[in-house]
Amino acid sequence: MAADDESVVFTITRPEVTGVVTRGAAKLFLALGYSPLAEVTLPNGRRADLMAIGPRGQIAIAEVKSGLEDYRTDKKWAEYAPYCDAFYFAVDADFPRQILPLGPGLIVADGFGGAVIVEAPVTPLASSRRRALTLAFARLAAARALAF
Repeated sequence: MAADDESVVFTITRPEVTGVVTRGAAKLFLALGYSPLAEVTLPNGRRADLMAIGPRGQIAIAEVKSGLEDYRTDKKWAEYAPYCDAFYFAVDADFPRQILPLGPGLIVADGFGGAVIVEAPVTPLASSRRRALTLAFARLAAARALAF
């Protein structure tokens, strides 16, 4: 059999899709002047897939969805809104975007970066909550930086 007759099929797992989309969305946040952290536990006990602080202290959260099943089985994303100024879904290019609710922003990402497809509406946090979240974010970033 000639080399051009062979087909190679790659299967990417759900955790791999999550990792690729998370990396791409983080790179996008960096390009936009934000400092992102992955897997940030919020005061309500939920874990944000990606949280980022912008140059003026604005806080964005991106909930990564690896596919249709992930979206359908995980509805806790609505509990993130009280802890950010802007909320996004982050998905890969193959995700069926039409099933996502209207309202949150949308990032499409791959391992190389991402693009904001729909801007998230901005709902400014109360200053006391912003201060508490920013301090917790900074402490988490410092702890992770030292855990080499």
